[in-house]
Amino acid sequence: MRRGAILLVLSLAGQAFGQDNSGLDLLTTRDDLRGWEPVGRVDIENGGFCTGTLIAADLVLTAAHCVIDADGSPVDAGRITFRAGFADGLSLTEAAVVRTIVPPGYRRIEPAPAEVIRLDVALLQLGKAIPSAVISPFAVALPGAGAEVSIVSYAAGREDALSWQRVCKVLARQDALIAVDCDVTYGSSGAPVLDRSGYRAKIVSIISAGSSVDGKAVAIGMELPAVVDALKAALRRGEATSEVPQPETNVKRIIVGGGDDIGARFVSP
Repeated sequence: MRRGAILLVLSLAGQAFGQDNSGLDLLTTRDDLRGWEPVGRVDIENGGFCTGTLIAADLVLTAAHCVIDADGSPVDAGRITFRAGFADGLSLTEAAVVRTIVPPGYRRIEPAPAEVIRLDVALLQLGKAIPSAVISPFAVALPGAGAEVSIVSYAAGREDALSWQRVCKVLARQDALIAVDCDVTYGSSGAPVLDRSGYRAKIVSIISAGSSVDGKAVAIGMELPAVVDALKAALRRGEATSEVPQPETNVKRIIVGGGDDIGARFVSP
């Protein structure tokens, strides 16, 4: 998680810091993980990790800066693995990433201004779909009107298992950004900010950047539906920021009636 623009917090969030949040629950057993199976660790070979969430059978949602290097070049999709429900060296299931995509206007800038944070979203396409009978993906939605959210994440110092903060506060919303005072740090990039007011939690933002105000942690995310829909459409068009090359197949064509061919040939079993 990076340090980024927090002008909306400075201008709007003063009184919210007095509210108490819940602590962190470490999710290490299968029972602990029940309901949070779509959240997993996005591991980059020789490059650290982020938090990601399954939003379709073969699509993981995370932050764009997790798959774009500091020099602006894409991280090779072949170096990325999604480990759903990773805890103490074991995963509920794992899948290699074959394609990544980020918004065309995204640029890796430090510190990130508001217009960059709004685009700090990536989709990772998996090489194999994860059946809904194994893991049921989370839906993406606009933030509700409530002041409370929940967050599940990995982070530096607690990277071996998910941590769940049952309740943290929405500090401010402004220009398609959302500021929360959830307990996140490096590794929490891409972590889902969840609205749990309905029957099942929905992702209303993901963590992009963080800082502190008056000694209190502040994290910034963005509204998701429009940018996620645009990225899905781009994938359907065959676009990608990084893609694992597909092996060539040598297929021999049989031309019936061409040249000296005398017609279709049949082979006895």
